[in-house]
Amino acid sequence: MISITDSAASKILESIDEAAGTSSGLRIKVIGGGCSGLQYKLDVDLEKKGDKIFEHNGAKLFVDRKSYLYVNGTTINYSEGLTNVGFELDNPNVKKTCGCGESFVV
Repeated sequence: MISITDSAASKILESIDEAAGTSSGLRIKVIGGGCSGLQYKLDVDLEKKGDKIFEHNGAKLFVDRKSYLYVNGTTINYSEGLTNVGFELDNPNVKKTCGCGESFVV
């Protein structure tokens, strides 16, 4: 299960509107890279066969099966703080992150 906060749902819907209807949700993908070996990739995208689909307040989140193994239990939020603006993933599976916080190990 992946939880989507109200603020993340609002930002997902806003991002879809900006894409002029060419996409229908936010995709979270875990890819190799970064200092610690894994990192997140977020894109506005269409649903694909085999995706896990999560929805909150009309906003859809897509995760492929392989990435889901790494992000199961995650909460996605969107914040606009003084030093950090963007989606934040609170992933309970992460054992260690790199110094800059851009990559992780599970």
